[in-house]
Amino acid sequence: MGGRKIIHVDMDAFYASVEQRDNPTLRRKPVIVAWRGNRSVVCAASYEARAFGVRSAMPAVRAERLCPAAIFVAPDFTRYRAVSRDVREIFKRHTDLIEPLSLDEAYLDVTENKTGLPTATLVARTIREQIRQELNLTASAGVAPNKFLAKLASDWRKPDGLFVIQPEEIDVFLLPLPVGRLPGVGKVTEEKLNQLNIQTVGNLRTLDLPTLEQQFGRFGVRLYELVRGIDETAVVPDRPTKSISVEDTFEQDMPLSEIEPMIRCLAVKLWSASRKESRIARTVVLKLKTSEFRILTRSHTPEFPPSSSEELINLALKLRERVGLGSQQRYRLVGVGLSNFEEDAGAGSQAALF
Repeated sequence: MGGRKIIHVDMDAFYASVEQRDNPTLRRKPVIVAWRGNRSVVCAASYEARAFGVRSAMPAVRAERLCPAAIFVAPDFTRYRAVSRDVREIFKRHTDLIEPLSLDEAYLDVTENKTGLPTATLVARTIREQIRQELNLTASAGVAPNKFLAKLASDWRKPDGLFVIQPEEIDVFLLPLPVGRLPGVGKVTEEKLNQLNIQTVGNLRTLDLPTLEQQFGRFGVRLYELVRGIDETAVVPDRPTKSISVEDTFEQDMPLSEIEPMIRCLAVKLWSASRKESRIARTVVLKLKTSEFRILTRSHTPEFPPSSSEELINLALKLRERVGLGSQQRYRLVGVGLSNFEEDAGAGSQAALF
């Protein structure tokens, strides 16, 4: 494979798989990682639970209705972080160019690898086998000449799969895909493309750059590159953190009054992710996307930064009170973030996400 060799590794149903690994009675059972109750949402679901239609970010009460036999397990993010670090150590045997996206996925640039393996495919296969043998977990991986294609490839044979896109195979793989598979193409953009009689990546490639820029502005340039399999974005390890955030899209648009369970779950996830930072985040951010796809943010910088997940939850819920669009407004996405990082003199070196 010429040029760059990128691997995207995505752990399969990570939180639920860790629970099934550590508790043999949960294996091959529908496991839902969530607190029970009306104020809870699903953090993760095993593939056995997904077969019933259970998905992350779904209200826990709905998940229980879909899968009455499901076993609910309270999330343990401290344990998930520890396993994530073990996965990271396996990655580091092969390359130092590791860019984590979350606790359960990362990009690796293995254009040159530490172990002298002759192909990126063999590196990916070895990593997956080491994760299986040493951690008793499974991971899916995609191998491609760039990050965009590698992420698409890792999703191709989930769970526990490996898919490779060679440079000469890009068009064969890419052109038949629906345009909705392109990053950044949401429902609104997809509907706009459908009105132009554009359903597939191949259709989209027929539009020239000026037309795409006219229709989509700066994003048109990105679309022009993506449909040609072009992505020059480098794998950047240990990127200085400007902000961290977690978000989820609802299955159905919801009123603001019903979003509290999701805010609570996201704040707990965010607090867990923030514990690896050696710096302190001073600003809490709440992000909402309306059913009309309008994005709203509310932020607050308290005198003292949050010192626990409960404090973070309370700050995020107070930000919700500052959204004044009325009770009839519906929302399709919510996110919680931390920003405005500054050095913490008492902390050690920054730990990696993965």
